[in-house]
Amino acid sequence: MIDTYPADINLDRGLIAEAVTALIDCAQACTACADACLSEQQVDQLRKCIRTDLDCADICATTARVLSRHTGYDANITRAQLQACIQACTSCKQECEHHADMHEHCRICAEACRGCAQACQRLLEAIT
Repeated sequence: MIDTYPADINLDRGLIAEAVTALIDCAQACTACADACLSEQQVDQLRKCIRTDLDCADICATTARVLSRHTGYDANITRAQLQACIQACTSCKQECEHHADMHEHCRICAEACRGCAQACQRLLEAIT
């Protein structure tokens, strides 16, 4: 879709597309992980993980939408949104890693968060 945008974009379209894909994948993984946590026997021990998953999913989805809009681009907003997303992904990754040995969904979510944070960091570094 990004290739169909008719005007010039000040950022590498490939980096944007990579970040948007990682963001959507991460939002889905975090949502699914939170739902799986709710089905676990010891759900009370996963309360922080569920909250972190849901926060990360919302922030990733919002970041994907912000990165998909190019008309009237504001680098300051994009930069701040990417920084918030990197923090959310890092926090979620760390929390899911605490449970990854016991819950496969947490291991998968941590991997998605790691990849998303890396993609967002690459794009952040490209913003001038």
